[in-house]
Amino acid sequence: MAMLIRLFVQTVLSAIQQMIANKVRAFLTTLGIIIGVWAITAVIAAVTALNGFVLKQFEDFGSNRIELWGQLPRSQRFTRNDWQRVRLTLSDADAIRKNAKSIEMVALTSNLRGSRVRAGEIEQGGVRVTCIEPQFLDIDKRVVLRGRPLAESDSTDELPVCIVNDRAIDELRLNNGGVGEYITINDRRFLIVGVMETKVMGPMFGGDDAQTEILVPFRQVYKLQGQFFWIQAAMKMKPGNEVEDVKEEIRFILRKHRMLKPEEEDTFEMFIFESVLRNMRAMASGLTAAASILVGISLLVGGVGIMNIMLVSVSERTREIGLRKALGANPLVVLLQFLIEAIILCLMGGLIGLLFGQLTVLGMQAAGRSNESFSAMSTAEIPTSAIALALGFSAGVGIIFGMWPAIKAARLDPIEALRHE
Repeated sequence: MAMLIRLFVQTVLSAIQQMIANKVRAFLTTLGIIIGVWAITAVIAAVTALNGFVLKQFEDFGSNRIELWGQLPRSQRFTRNDWQRVRLTLSDADAIRKNAKSIEMVALTSNLRGSRVRAGEIEQGGVRVTCIEPQFLDIDKRVVLRGRPLAESDSTDELPVCIVNDRAIDELRLNNGGVGEYITINDRRFLIVGVMETKVMGPMFGGDDAQTEILVPFRQVYKLQGQFFWIQAAMKMKPGNEVEDVKEEIRFILRKHRMLKPEEEDTFEMFIFESVLRNMRAMASGLTAAASILVGISLLVGGVGIMNIMLVSVSERTREIGLRKALGANPLVVLLQFLIEAIILCLMGGLIGLLFGQLTVLGMQAAGRSNESFSAMSTAEIPTSAIALALGFSAGVGIIFGMWPAIKAARLDPIEALRHE
């Protein structure tokens, strides 16, 4: 065992001496490996960061969330009264609550566009006011910081209460943290019963600067606006259900409830966030695979370069090989010397490529922190699996492309080698 270790150490030292003696050639030999490893680590870090960013956006919004709304069939021409026929109703929501086994909760919502809000002497126009059923807070993952959330009794009793986000405290200059204050929405007076955390949507969902947001009981406003009230539904899907099964279940319930004939098109549309998540995961995997193939080609080209250089090295050191074999060197020892030299060259190239890859990732992180357009890159890092893949592939290239020159060196006839000029 001690002899094998000594032989291995001597072989490694000999390979390193050869690289030191031919620094420029060694660097140019490993250049293909350096570029390949640099590219694969940087690409995988960028794709992983982008994938994580997208997943986080959906998790914040609710990956198990479903949006449902009335939709005029595309084959029909729009008329003035069509929207009354296709819009969601309270009975539609009740049908889903009663019959959908895959749905955990349903909340009807509606946006009051262009609302005017007054608090004391402060008045704002175009405030985002949303009429909700209480379950919406859970579906939308809203956190109430002070006071209480809207309750079922607020909606059924049509109480003029509301909750606001914490940004509204500053913009409307509310006193005492907002809870217990009165505000006027479109000339109707509402009591603030709770303050919720401001939810800043990501750029994927049209997010912008956080602004005042107010939530009011759904039925309180529904009674006032009646048939002119455009309704949407936010639903929370139970875990463990297949997206297509959930979609078909909701579709079956609504078509039956709306008494649509088989030949008639759906008069509603839905968006399931989980389906987009799956597509994004598949796209990220495809991008990683495609990038890995392209980088693999680069590494193979680098391997061919290493093989050529090692063949040149064998040719240059033919007399040395002949002398060693004449003095009794085992052909296996000669083979190992050249094979280990090729592996070390590739591993050195892989380590340098990893260094450049890490520097690139640090640049991505800096760009993500300083520029909102590249915010997805702020969490970029090289996965451990990518490091193992890069170094393993580098060592594999050294073994595969170093084997032929090593075998050629081991098979040299010592007499012919000593005669070599």
